[in-house]
Amino acid sequence: MSQTLTLDVLKQAVAGHAAALRCVTAYQPAGGEGDKVFPPTYEGGKYATETRVIEGNRIPCVLLDSVQSQANRMELALLEARREGKLELPLVTVRFEDPSLKKPFAVTSLDAPHRVADAILRDSQLDGFMFRKSELGRTLDHADTRNATPLYRLNPTALVFGIWDSTGPRGGLGAKFQRAMVSEMVGIDAEKGVKTGSRLDPAQIMLGAGPLYARARISEVTTGWTTDPALAAKEKGQPSKLGKDGKPSEANHGNVTPSYSDGGFTLARAQQTTVLSLAALRRLRFPLEAISDSDPAVDRAARTVLTALGLTAAALAREEGADLRSRCQLVATERFVWELLDNPGEEPKRFELTGEQALTLYAQAVAEAKQAGLDWEGDIILSPSEDLLKLVAKSQELAAAQGEGEE
Repeated sequence: MSQTLTLDVLKQAVAGHAAALRCVTAYQPAGGEGDKVFPPTYEGGKYATETRVIEGNRIPCVLLDSVQSQANRMELALLEARREGKLELPLVTVRFEDPSLKKPFAVTSLDAPHRVADAILRDSQLDGFMFRKSELGRTLDHADTRNATPLYRLNPTALVFGIWDSTGPRGGLGAKFQRAMVSEMVGIDAEKGVKTGSRLDPAQIMLGAGPLYARARISEVTTGWTTDPALAAKEKGQPSKLGKDGKPSEANHGNVTPSYSDGGFTLARAQQTTVLSLAALRRLRFPLEAISDSDPAVDRAARTVLTALGLTAAALAREEGADLRSRCQLVATERFVWELLDNPGEEPKRFELTGEQALTLYAQAVAEAKQAGLDWEGDIILSPSEDLLKLVAKSQELAAAQGEGEE
């Protein structure tokens, strides 16, 4: 029987010798058992398939959501909760709002690929200084497992999901922290299927209606192509055909012959496995300012916050559902139950934790850490450097031009 996880239980687990907290959950496609799902594809359009040994049997499996993708989903769940005012968390934000940009946007330490060590943040400015040359940014230069305080104060999720400051001032010697939280979703007993494709053009445009030429002068009242050679762009003195051979399909017109290829899988079940390593978090120390060594009580308080943060990220992401991508929506077939892996050979203690309960647990842990002297930054707003701004503006112009050329 599962219990509700309390702060006292969590503190005891962190301070003791428990190895990890684990949550293993079974899923089925939203369409029901036997419905096809489409996993992510990788280079060459290939699926990540492998054989796993499960209960002594060799079972074909397919990756449905990678460790990196799961981490991103959890961080985005935390970002959304922060935006809604549900939790307190430091956040570094780069705002791209210059008039030279076609599309303004923002990048934060919760959605940047490399978190606070990302090149976008590195190449931005704080109070007129490059971020990593600013007083705040410099604190990251010498962060390590014996002094994780700078990351705790600036980007604590990096201590949960991992970070390598490989492009910072110290290069490959920069701060490197392993993932404490690892989660993935796999399809078990996976059978590859096929997918079909076709297109019937309602305008009934025929192949012989071409060729199409790339238009020399594109305006707001013209397409990017023409059937008139006189209006076409010239290449070596000859009208330049659109795309490879000027077929109407180069402009997405005409019929597409029905075809089929490998695509999608049916599964016996899908499984999400999430592990939060308490052993990894115990390696981290959190010395306070002007103190060379850390206080064990402060260490425990910080580790408890990070454990609660990881649990909160997982709980919020799970409650948002598992709509992984087009034609890959999964639904849980059992409750989300965490197991505390403590004494070897003993049945693990089981706990349930809703998103609301996790937020409360996290807030309590943060409050106790502050009492121990561990505070953190709030909102840190960066501005993109001039060079970065020009690079982004040029990229947006190229993307817009490419899009117009494909119309």
